[in-house]
Amino acid sequence: MAFFSPVSCRSTDRFVFHASRVASAVAMLAGGFAHAQSANEITITDTAPSQVSGFGDVPLSKAPFSAISFDRQVLQDIGAQRVSDALRLDASVADSYNSPAYWDVLSVRGYTLDNRYNYRREGLPISAETMIGMDNKERIELFKGTSGIQAGTSAPGGLVNYVVKRAPSGNDEVIRSVSASYGPGKSSSIGLDLGGRFGENKDFGYRFNAAYEDLNPYIRNTQGHRNLIALAMDWRISPDSKLEWEFEQSERQQMGVNGYSLLGDKLPTPVNGKTNLTRQSWSVPGAFAGTTGSVRFKQNLGDGWLWTTSYGAQRLRTDDRLTFAQGHNCYDTFPNAPMLCDRYSANGKFDLYDFRSDNERRKVDALKTELSGSASWGNISHDFNASIMRFRSLDRLPPLQAYNLIGEGNTTDGFTSAPDPTPSYPNVNRSEYNTELALSDRITLPTATTVWVGMRHTQYNRQSSENATCDENYVCTPAPGTNPAAVKGQITTPWLALSQQLTPSLQAYASYGQGVELHVTPNKPTYINAGQALPALRSKQYELGLKSQTATSRWQATVFDITRPQSADACNADGDICTRQIDGQAHHRGLELSGGLTHGQWNGDVSAAWIDAKREHAQINTSVNGQTALNVPRMTLRALAQYRFTEIPGLRASLRVSHEGERRVLEDGSIKLPSWTTADLAAHYDTRIDGTRTQWTLAIDNVADRHYWRESPKQFGHYYLYPGAPRTLRLAVKASF
Repeated sequence: MAFFSPVSCRSTDRFVFHASRVASAVAMLAGGFAHAQSANEITITDTAPSQVSGFGDVPLSKAPFSAISFDRQVLQDIGAQRVSDALRLDASVADSYNSPAYWDVLSVRGYTLDNRYNYRREGLPISAETMIGMDNKERIELFKGTSGIQAGTSAPGGLVNYVVKRAPSGNDEVIRSVSASYGPGKSSSIGLDLGGRFGENKDFGYRFNAAYEDLNPYIRNTQGHRNLIALAMDWRISPDSKLEWEFEQSERQQMGVNGYSLLGDKLPTPVNGKTNLTRQSWSVPGAFAGTTGSVRFKQNLGDGWLWTTSYGAQRLRTDDRLTFAQGHNCYDTFPNAPMLCDRYSANGKFDLYDFRSDNERRKVDALKTELSGSASWGNISHDFNASIMRFRSLDRLPPLQAYNLIGEGNTTDGFTSAPDPTPSYPNVNRSEYNTELALSDRITLPTATTVWVGMRHTQYNRQSSENATCDENYVCTPAPGTNPAAVKGQITTPWLALSQQLTPSLQAYASYGQGVELHVTPNKPTYINAGQALPALRSKQYELGLKSQTATSRWQATVFDITRPQSADACNADGDICTRQIDGQAHHRGLELSGGLTHGQWNGDVSAAWIDAKREHAQINTSVNGQTALNVPRMTLRALAQYRFTEIPGLRASLRVSHEGERRVLEDGSIKLPSWTTADLAAHYDTRIDGTRTQWTLAIDNVADRHYWRESPKQFGHYYLYPGAPRTLRLAVKASF
């Protein structure tokens, strides 16, 4: 496959229709429905095999690890527009500097996922440093815990995998649907989904998706637009051979949103979340464009053996822009005001910056071939899987970005400023080349016992260099290749599990796994070991679990224990000479409970997580030992209940409740974010109009219109606060012909 080229972020192309007019016209038809048919039952757990489990076609309900899958019906019901909309249905997931109008940043089991390493698409690595559309996604998979068997290097929280929509498998199956929505806010969208098979023997299949949205969310002055086009095709070459290929191209432009912060040493009263705090008349939107695709060939070798080869490519272009608020008087600009670099002033003032990093380019390529099959020796069976993957990731950023102090703003009154888009701050280019060998074996014993063994060996080569040089006054000029740094090596991450089928529906398991992260000391003159690689940060996870699945119920109980080494700076008294080194570890322990029940007209799912996340064994600054991790709620609860009305066939109603417990804002615990709870209501009506199946959704999120702080991340050395969304309404319709 040829490399993909991204579309321009500055494209002004539009579909020939205007989404808001279409949505409004469709909404006017809501009054005359009859001839209803039965509604779908929605379950947020899934028994389908995972693409990234490392153990072949094992259903998630039988796998010896914690995982969950959200199918397209769930994504449609909740109106998911980004991966965080779906993953927040699970109690182990929380926001982690998850800013509106920017790419998703999430934590799983208290560890923030790395957007460069913890995401997969069709089982192949991608960069999630972009906005990823959901219109052509069949399901979202979440693998929880140390992911060393799925990824050579990654953060220990877990792994997210996007699965795209494919051509229908049935020869006579045809997909023809149009969807439209209005809300939240005044956003409106329209989408098209087509699929079928063709050819003399229906050997060729296709799936086409297109979507457009006018973005005008509940946050004022945050307008924009997005679009997506995707095509997936397959060719049944023979009964034993199949070729699949697909691509998607998307573009999104939208005004960015800055977070709030502490006001001096006080936690401010929650705001209603409708204000774009730093928006100025001259502010420019961020722009995210990308083309991603894959080719996969499957060959049945006979006797239960399958050979699969896949290639995936991703090309991203980003104009990263934000009118940015951080600290107040951090550079002693305003006399008689305290210097605050990590929060706003007590009276709500902040430093205002013009940040722009245009034409950022990111490229990812992955080529993977794998062989899987089964064999038996006596009464013991083995299911093998072996794969080798070559992976390349290139970040090519502009030599200089704008990050210029332009004045002062405040949280209470309007303010004006003048832009300064002058590029002045150096960027860094990164290159990474990995070769990964993975082996796994599922050993089934005659005593209903299964032993799971796996390992991944990774050879890595990472390089980085600055794109500019700066003088003693920090006046920078472009100079690609400045201060190069490189690190090469190899690592092996093992994984081991034991599962016991206690009854046909009940399974117990225990597992142990490792993951690795690779960090390099910043290439700055203040560091003695500038540019040098730190020892591999090897995380370890122990997990115990019970799983049960029947025709009408499902539940799981999991206990986990994850440790991850931490790095810190050891500096002299003046703080101008430092050494970056490993110092202690983060230790996260927790309990996860989840379950679901279908009974008569009722269907429900619930998940809860308790996480104890602490720092320990630090030597440089022993005061951090015992401190709870920031922005990690100690307890989280998600619940979804649905009721199907027999009196009105096709009508079902749902209630969704989300609760996140108290979390720390400051390291010493002197300021904490209060717990919060929201309730969302929705009604879904599945009917037919002149033979056309039509699905309607009316949803109200945050019914009580509660004002609360959704999260409190510390990012770039600064304490931020993000408000929760106010009460919003969404109307959606999907017609299938």
